Amino acid sequence: MGPRTGPGPAAPPAGLLEVFRRLDTGPRGLTEAQAAERLTRFGENTVPDTRDLSWPRLFVRSVRDPFTAVLLCLGLVSAAVFAWGTASVILLLVVVSCVLRASGEHRAARSTAGLRRLVATTVTVQRRVYEDAAPVTREIPVEELVLGDVVRLGPGDLIPADVRLLRSTGLTVHQAALTGESTPVDKSAVEAPGDDGVFQDPRLCFQGGSVASGSATAVVTATGGDTRFAAAHRRTGKPPATTFERSVQGVSWILIRFALLTPPLVLMANAALRGRGLETLPFAVAVAVGLTPEMLPVLVTTCLARGAALLARTHGVIVRRLPALHDIGAMDVLCVDKTGTLTQDRPVVHRALDTEGHDDPEVLRWAAAAAWWSLQLADLPAPDALDEALLAAADEDALTSYDGITARPFDPARRLATVIVRTPGRLGTHTQITKGAVEAVLQRCALPDDERSRLRGLADAQAADGLRVLAVAATERPAGDRPQERGLTFRGLVTLRDDLAPTAAEALAGLAARGVNVKVLTGDHPGTAVRACRDLGVPVAGVLSADRLDTLTDPELTELARRTTVFARCTPEHKTRIARALQAGGHTVGFLGDGVNDLPALRTADVGIAPRDAAGVTRENADLVLAGKDLTAIGHAVAAGRHAGGNIATYLRITLSSNLGNVIAMLSAGLLLPFLPMLPAQVLVQNLCFDAAQLAFAHDRPAPSAVRRPSVLDPRALLRFIVGFGALNAVADLATFGALAFALRGPGDDEALFHSGWFTENLLTQAVVMVLLSFGRGGRGGRGGKGGRRPGPVTWSAAGLAGIGLLLPASPLGSALGLSPLPGVYYGLLAAVLALYAVGLTAARTRHERVSSATVAQS
Repeated sequence: MGPRTGPGPAAPPAGLLEVFRRLDTGPRGLTEAQAAERLTRFGENTVPDTRDLSWPRLFVRSVRDPFTAVLLCLGLVSAAVFAWGTASVILLLVVVSCVLRASGEHRAARSTAGLRRLVATTVTVQRRVYEDAAPVTREIPVEELVLGDVVRLGPGDLIPADVRLLRSTGLTVHQAALTGESTPVDKSAVEAPGDDGVFQDPRLCFQGGSVASGSATAVVTATGGDTRFAAAHRRTGKPPATTFERSVQGVSWILIRFALLTPPLVLMANAALRGRGLETLPFAVAVAVGLTPEMLPVLVTTCLARGAALLARTHGVIVRRLPALHDIGAMDVLCVDKTGTLTQDRPVVHRALDTEGHDDPEVLRWAAAAAWWSLQLADLPAPDALDEALLAAADEDALTSYDGITARPFDPARRLATVIVRTPGRLGTHTQITKGAVEAVLQRCALPDDERSRLRGLADAQAADGLRVLAVAATERPAGDRPQERGLTFRGLVTLRDDLAPTAAEALAGLAARGVNVKVLTGDHPGTAVRACRDLGVPVAGVLSADRLDTLTDPELTELARRTTVFARCTPEHKTRIARALQAGGHTVGFLGDGVNDLPALRTADVGIAPRDAAGVTRENADLVLAGKDLTAIGHAVAAGRHAGGNIATYLRITLSSNLGNVIAMLSAGLLLPFLPMLPAQVLVQNLCFDAAQLAFAHDRPAPSAVRRPSVLDPRALLRFIVGFGALNAVADLATFGALAFALRGPGDDEALFHSGWFTENLLTQAVVMVLLSFGRGGRGGRGGKGGRRPGPVTWSAAGLAGIGLLLPASPLGSALGLSPLPGVYYGLLAAVLALYAVGLTAARTRHERVSSATVAQS
């Protein structure tokens, strides 16, 4: 007998006995054999849409890409007018693009899945080795959970499947992913259900939720695609596009519109000026194909996948969502907590001061002796954090020079700890040492009111500087007296600060150098956070406390958040609101969090970051998972994101400007010449060669300047670049037209020679553009041995492209394409054109870099 199939989202709540009977299980859980059989029969506990797609499915999905769809439409148009050569080359472009994209996405998916397994979420399950054995609890991957399993849940755990509670203690659950409720919902195994719907049934918990507090034992009632979370996931579809995806889509649709408009424009212009008819349609289609960067999806996937794999291999950073790598490269604001990120979760002694505020090591000796003998005589299991800091700061002689007699340990009501020790060299006299809160110690000291006020002011000044303050008092007592906490002599103060994270200062400096502003969102006192920032060398532009934040409207907070460094006394709701305000101000926001209370802000930010030891639900919702809560790793992730983003932007700049220049020149020449400047097949082969060469950008290494600022893909700035450099490229192409006219003594004498000359020139100018406009070190050479320079992947690729342009016209394949060998005089003229073009391109690039630098400096 096995569980009845179909216990999915539509199954109504039932009594426990009915649930056990339906699932063929019991409160002791399944046997290992039963669990293995059910895993085979029902499959893994994963949402169907999150499973990795096979290579054939990825190939089919690639065909649905907008660029590929445009190419297919253009190919069909060519076939409709029997331009079989044009249609065949377009089909080859489509197949090559889809194969490369599907292969890249398949490799990326396998790599990402492997990385996800490194931080895989587990669940505590109760199973038996055989039928009559006692149940044993153990951790298993969530994917191996099956119907009828009995699981145990605790704070921070994800709800691994739809479950029915068996026992619970103080259980509250976040289920915002299903219901939108922002506050945790009370759940209970014994409470009767109401009439408010299945999600309000207190006995049921659902996959996609998480435990906010309490604990429970539950039986699994639905897994995988049968859960209510899977049903909701199918209804809601894909998550909203990220900033990067929206930018790429915006650029893509602009290009698609141009590509679709090009054929009718070419047809109309040729019909009006040259009296040509449909015979120019294959040429118009080829020109439209030349405008389309069909390798963009391939290059984007390759760049991001390589960056993610490198991060995981070298720095232990797991990228759970590939576009997030570009987003962290575009990040210009990082929100962090103080404790555990900037500081370690322990205090250290800062100074020991006498009653005048001067350094006095004797005060530290008394405080450390009080901490040591409180620990020894009161039989405490371990020192608290403050006592541990005192013991670590004092030398060993300070502890061994006294002999403890008796102790009264710290009491939250008294806010004091007192010990009596033998005074070295003084028989019959003991020393009583009292330490604790400043106000509590001052009240027990024999002091005039004005002196007490002065000492209180001294302590307040230290506290205002972000320090914790302990007061120390002592007095002589006759041997045998019990501790009496009155009539004491005030000895001084011990100040403590948070211990700084060892790598925080260097990491913060690195982030600042890369244009990332760090905002501290903490629940601590503002002075403590400001002190930590100052110790780490972080300039504090402004401080905003929660009480002030609550009085601000959203527009006011947006303006104030931009110039505020420390946000103190923050609740989870405050953190979420601050992240939204920063986004409203035009910033790309990253958020580093590790607790369940950080989840709302983590989801709101453009990039959610969590350490590997974060709460399970927080880690599962993060875009990046760090090996530890270390800002240095974030700096490496930012660099990797900017490398990938820089390569993608370089590809777009070079490809689109070259394509636009070629299209403008080709359309102009087509209207001036009595024949087509290039045959459709020649245009398409040239485009295929250029596409293949540009895949080298995925392996380029951007220049250091590209890593120093956020890699934001701005469609308007990209369009300005394309138009400016595209026009320069068109001028070079039209200059070649003049060189051809001179070399061939009239362009109408030999169409094949004209086609060959323009084919060669186009590939050579594109090779020059690849080298001179590549903003990376790979394009212009990397470091070789002994300080020399060695070519990078872009240089080698450009050289190969130039070689094809020079050799193909004279080859048998060139003859098949309608090309022919060129006269020697043409090569001399072409060299002059290319030299002038390189000079102009270099000057334009220098001006562009100067303007870009000035814009960045102003912003």
